[in-house]
Amino acid sequence: MKGFIDDANYFVSLLDEGTNLGDVIDNYVNEHTLTGKNAFFVGDLGKIVKKHSQWQNIVAQIKPFYTVKCNSTPAVLEILAALGTGFACSSKTEMALVQELGVSPENIIYISPCKQVSQIKYAAKVGVNIMTCDSEVELKKIARNHPNAKVLLHIATEDNTGDEEGNMKFGATLKNCRHILECAKELDVQIIGVKFHVSSACKESQVYVHALSDARCVFDMAGEFGFTMNILDIGGGFTGTEFQLEEVNHVISPLLDVYFPEGSGIKIISEPGSYYVSSAFTLAVNIIAKKVVESDKFSSGVEKTGSDEPAFVYYMNDGVYGSFASKLSEDLNTIPEVHKKYKDDEPLFTSSLWGPSCDELDHIVEKCLLPELNVGDWLIFDNMGADSLHEPSAFNDRQRPAIYYMMSFSDW
Repeated sequence: MKGFIDDANYFVSLLDEGTNLGDVIDNYVNEHTLTGKNAFFVGDLGKIVKKHSQWQNIVAQIKPFYTVKCNSTPAVLEILAALGTGFACSSKTEMALVQELGVSPENIIYISPCKQVSQIKYAAKVGVNIMTCDSEVELKKIARNHPNAKVLLHIATEDNTGDEEGNMKFGATLKNCRHILECAKELDVQIIGVKFHVSSACKESQVYVHALSDARCVFDMAGEFGFTMNILDIGGGFTGTEFQLEEVNHVISPLLDVYFPEGSGIKIISEPGSYYVSSAFTLAVNIIAKKVVESDKFSSGVEKTGSDEPAFVYYMNDGVYGSFASKLSEDLNTIPEVHKKYKDDEPLFTSSLWGPSCDELDHIVEKCLLPELNVGDWLIFDNMGADSLHEPSAFNDRQRPAIYYMMSFSDW
């Protein structure tokens, strides 16, 4: 492997031909086994480049504004800036991060649904004018603190995810949109477009049909008030699979042609986050403790089998107060893989994986089948690039895992 320093804050290894991600992980597992067995990430920046190429091939008519809160590591932001994406920021810190990379304010949107006055003022100061809004309260804050604001009216969608509380959490109903438009006219705030968001948990791409119809309705409504509308933001919710992206495009492309045709002067944008980064990062964790329990008492609600085989509870050196923070709000989208080699006929045991905090919330994998592991063994979790690289909680004073970046010569 060869490396180069592109920034004082991170180092990227360029892989020789024939070297792959598994080789890189093996190298760092060996290194960390000797130096303290801390958890670590490996980030394959080439996968981000490939995701962008996939986006351009399938939905080239939609400009991506990467959701910075998903993964704000410097290497990710720098490579996306080089690829020409925009950025969707939720805070002053995120706006500052991307502007330090030379991203122009026109390529930044401020998407926090609940904005602090100080952060609205900061956006005004640095020229970030495009922002979202879904209520009269937010609109009045914007009017008082950002005279040049250009607002995307965030409308609600009814994605059938089974989470009734989350479906209407943010976004204005069509009925409220008229009232917000009236208020905007009175407050002299520019409304320039519409935003909606369909959750990645939604399995019905037909939800986009209703959302685009509602968006067109709001565009027409805004026209009645004299607003010039030129941006449609279709939000995020892209899982990263080529199939899902093609499925969504199959649904929305003909509708965009009807409601927002090319030549109408309306720019279509979106806010992909995990789409770009989830598959690009792999996390390696170390087993720091182990308990043997009776398999029929392994978990409440699990049917007793009468088996005499033991079950195992393993504690890892990373958990929900670190890289698995998203586990607190959603299911884990990865299956643990044992790093050490084991025989094909080696027995598998019911196992449970926990973080290091001894907190009842720090339960990472409730039940899986693994060969018997020992303290010091390593587990590998792929698809860990989204919502996992934030600064860790102060709980137990644990540091964020190291991040090792790589890219193949062909991707470079």
